[in-house]
Amino acid sequence: MIGSRITSRQLSQQTAFGLLIISAAVVVLPVIFIILQIVISGGSAISWEFLTLAPSQAGKAGGIFPAIIGTFYLMLGTIIIALPVGVLAGIYLTEYAGNNWLTRIINLAIVNLAGVPSIVYGLFGLGVFVLALKLGMSLLSASLTLACQALAMTITTSREAIIAVPREYREGSLAVGATRWQTIRHMVLPQALPGIITGAVLAMSRAAGETAPILVVGAAFLLPRLPQSPFDQFMALPYHLYTVAAHVPGIPQSTMWGVALVLLVVVLSFNVLATVIRLRARRRRYSS
Repeated sequence: MIGSRITSRQLSQQTAFGLLIISAAVVVLPVIFIILQIVISGGSAISWEFLTLAPSQAGKAGGIFPAIIGTFYLMLGTIIIALPVGVLAGIYLTEYAGNNWLTRIINLAIVNLAGVPSIVYGLFGLGVFVLALKLGMSLLSASLTLACQALAMTITTSREAIIAVPREYREGSLAVGATRWQTIRHMVLPQALPGIITGAVLAMSRAAGETAPILVVGAAFLLPRLPQSPFDQFMALPYHLYTVAAHVPGIPQSTMWGVALVLLVVVLSFNVLATVIRLRARRRRYSS
């Protein structure tokens, strides 16, 4: 009886383990296939000229250097705007706001913001930043628009990272006479930093691949110069890829795949950089 019970338990565990492996494979294998397809199809287009020249002949010739730099500026502007606001909002909601109806409404609004279609953010940016605030079709308008879209994820991940910090850290700091803000600044935020960085990177990576919001607030298709100020128009890899794929007849397939490959590398580079920063912050936290 005992042997059969153990065998049945082992069979259940093996079945569950097998289902987990299958589920992981269903998620991972398509991603690997897509990455390999992009690398194989776009690798032949990658060259020094492709990465350093401006586009010409409606994108059929030249390179994508302005689009690379424009994407970098866009991601940088988005994170500079969204990260401080998102972290401060997460601190307020976890450390200062009470559990009342207003806080619950704010939390519900933040969750709903994550599900708003990206084109709606684009129309919001067009109405508020481009027209109402008169910032024009510019890099600043696009960064503000994408920052609004990234706020939901930034606030949510910052809040969860702060909540995950053990309460003993707060109680010990307050017990030795530190103020609440000193406790948050010197005890809570250093512990929550890896989670905050993770959320910021996820938000920034999503912003790097967005086409619909920047379509109406400042992205240009052919702009053979770099933006000189935040009020200039700019090129971006996702919009450039959309335009050459949908509106430029006769463009080589390798060129389109090459743009997709560069965009993938840019996003993965930021993810790797953030992973390194997160690991260093975690190692510093455990060593202190």
